[in-house]
Amino acid sequence: MARATPKKNASSKLFVLDTNVLMHDPSCLFRFEEHDIFLPIMTLEELDNHKKGASEIARNARQTSRMLDEMLAGDDSSIENGIELSGPSNKLATGRLFLQTEAIGNELPAALPTSKVDNHILSVVLHLQKQFAKRAVILVSKDINMRIKARALNLQSEDYFNDKVLEDTDILYSGSLPLPDNFWDKHGKGMESWKKDGKTYYKLSGPLCSQFLINQFVWMEKDGLYAQVIETSGKKATLETLVDYTHPKNAVWGITARNREQNFAFNLLMNPEIDFVTMLGQAGTGKTLLTLAAGLAQTLEQKTFSEIIMTRATVPVGDDIGFLPGSEEEKMAPWMGALEDNLEVLAHTDDNSPYGGDWGKAATHDILRAKIKIKSLNFMRGRTFIKKFLIIDEAQNLTPKQMKTLITRAGPGTKVICLGNIAQIDTPYLTEGSSGLTYVVDRFKGWAHSGHITLQRGERSRLADHAADVL
Repeated sequence: MARATPKKNASSKLFVLDTNVLMHDPSCLFRFEEHDIFLPIMTLEELDNHKKGASEIARNARQTSRMLDEMLAGDDSSIENGIELSGPSNKLATGRLFLQTEAIGNELPAALPTSKVDNHILSVVLHLQKQFAKRAVILVSKDINMRIKARALNLQSEDYFNDKVLEDTDILYSGSLPLPDNFWDKHGKGMESWKKDGKTYYKLSGPLCSQFLINQFVWMEKDGLYAQVIETSGKKATLETLVDYTHPKNAVWGITARNREQNFAFNLLMNPEIDFVTMLGQAGTGKTLLTLAAGLAQTLEQKTFSEIIMTRATVPVGDDIGFLPGSEEEKMAPWMGALEDNLEVLAHTDDNSPYGGDWGKAATHDILRAKIKIKSLNFMRGRTFIKKFLIIDEAQNLTPKQMKTLITRAGPGTKVICLGNIAQIDTPYLTEGSSGLTYVVDRFKGWAHSGHITLQRGERSRLADHAADVL
């Protein structure tokens, strides 16, 4: 067994890592600051069992193995004394990494089967706790049942928190901010106002301006003010009034905004200066419909983009889609029901026109469908999309790493839109706080060429709205 001598610093802990932590984040070895890390032999055995395949888990297992190999090759000291982490981590971590170097007897209750890997790891934690009675020995695992078993055996256990962007998703940036009733009293002094291209601009100063972010929407229902922050500097900010997409004259592909947040969303989707848009919202808030309407208007009418590309995480994420017959697009079809449902709404034709009726609808549907390409996430690496309207649907099921892979596909003239509902995550080990969608919302806020809006109100039907509230 590794002789991890307790340090003089009493606050230094010994963290025992479960395999799922390494497969979730290979860089976790460098995330424990001044504390030591211990890897049981069964953790390494499980890594070996999961290294084959093209899934994200297999890639992470291989990456972890490579990192361990480099660290062991580059460290001349004895494994029993632990591997210094300060060098490999560029001084992010100052503790040591210990590997299990000898057999540890089973110290668990007799009823627990020794053949199970989880129980092997628990017996290692129990052994370490007895060996280092004066030191905190903590099991780190993404597996809830493993943590519960550890606590039942009176062992300390924790989830792996380092991948979380936010501890509480209630404080996630919503993209809009209601202004208080006394806003003009505190911010109206010395205000400048002018008009340009049909929009009104307000340059003002006051205490609230320091909280504004670029492309954040501010509104005051009482005064009918709906504006976007286009510039901030200390306690000064410039607001620009919005295009009113709730009015039929500004309809986008025949679709008008039905509420305040949908109006904000259209202002982001139709703005050529914004390259990246994130939209959160529960089922029925109109995320996909608004995005497709804006995409079709800018592809077929304005010719800003050459085509619309739609992709989504097939759950389970990254699994091979080869078992379905047909081309890549046909294989993705079962996951693209949302696209077909929304195209039925968008392929509307006037029954009284010569192109109306069933024939007109079918022809319109075919024309629209020709401009929309469906792509699988599995084949995105190495691609570059130029002048494309790229829609990433169900983005809450993507990891931050997968999200980075997708967004960095954007070439010149491409606009990327991420849609999702962080309350509906289907991927194991991803939570609301660690989802790739939460990650990009938090990292992109305040960038001049990105915008975010959280859609609040469902517009699908009274049944769907009531179900969302009571179920």
